[in-house]
Amino acid sequence: MTDAVNGEPTMASLLASLMAGEDLGKERAAWAMDQVMTGEVSPVQLAGFLVALRVKGETVDELGGLVESMLAHATRIDVPGPTVDLVGTGGDRAHTVNISTMAAVVLAGCGIRVVKHGNRAATSSSGAADVLEQLGIRLDHTPERVARIAQEAGITFCFAMVFHPSMRHAGVARKELGVPTAFNFLGPLTNPAQPSATAVGCADARMAPLMAGVFAERGTNALVFRGDEGLDELAATAGTTIWEVRGGEVREQRLDAAADLGMTRIKVEDLRGADAAYNAEVARRVFSGEDQGPVRETVLLNAAAALVADATLEGTASGSLTDRLTAGLTHAARAIDSGATQRALDRWVEAAR
Repeated sequence: MTDAVNGEPTMASLLASLMAGEDLGKERAAWAMDQVMTGEVSPVQLAGFLVALRVKGETVDELGGLVESMLAHATRIDVPGPTVDLVGTGGDRAHTVNISTMAAVVLAGCGIRVVKHGNRAATSSSGAADVLEQLGIRLDHTPERVARIAQEAGITFCFAMVFHPSMRHAGVARKELGVPTAFNFLGPLTNPAQPSATAVGCADARMAPLMAGVFAERGTNALVFRGDEGLDELAATAGTTIWEVRGGEVREQRLDAAADLGMTRIKVEDLRGADAAYNAEVARRVFSGEDQGPVRETVLLNAAAALVADATLEGTASGSLTDRLTAGLTHAARAIDSGATQRALDRWVEAAR
């Protein structure tokens, strides 16, 4: 179904297709996102589109089309050299401490250039932006300055609301819907620096392999993972499914961090956080080496996943997944214990003043 005047799609035609169970494909999904980004779609139309797409079931092509259009409307930056992002989709309602944010600083301590993309809390008690502010990181920088900080400090933060201003047009519909839609999974796919490697925790079992498929089409090396209990983190709480993306191919694997890596079995409650101030204090204890418990071990594991995606440090590029993660754990632990992680945070705070 197309517009009778010019043959172009309309939101009504896309809704009709979705309600009939038809896939939109990449081009029509990208067209729809372009309409959203330019403010041409009403909140009612957008809500209908997102719900219909969710009920039908998103595809890799549709997700890829949404991502391409969102990036076309984003403020982009270029950060030289291999770069890595480490992020969770949120939505697991576990209210854990900021695992991926802490792990990102550990990556910087390992000498990896990190370009983290994130926002304030939406479904959690403390988002990446919230806890970074508590750690002394200023977030009100221009995109050009954000890119320079990456080179000066080895780590930087792309505040989503600054780099994706067109997403404001979707705010009302998303807030009023109050349920997860495809838009909940676009953040990790739309880092404005488009890093060469990414580790992503995804709380949704159906969306995780789709995200991996988008990374594969883009040529980005990635580890996408989901805990059996629904965590968007790697943790020794239960088994985990991992979709490893390398060379444009996706390989699904299983990991039990306790059984396969010799880590101590923990409970989700062991990782529970609170507000940004509390979570920042937890981060300080991890970086200083004071915390030797479940939070530290989980931070190390997630940092190891990003190191495996990056595959530049010794032992992280070849061998079994467990062998590579083991090597990553060693590098991550050394970064904390040597003080390199704390120094990385100090450099970041100074560069971001």
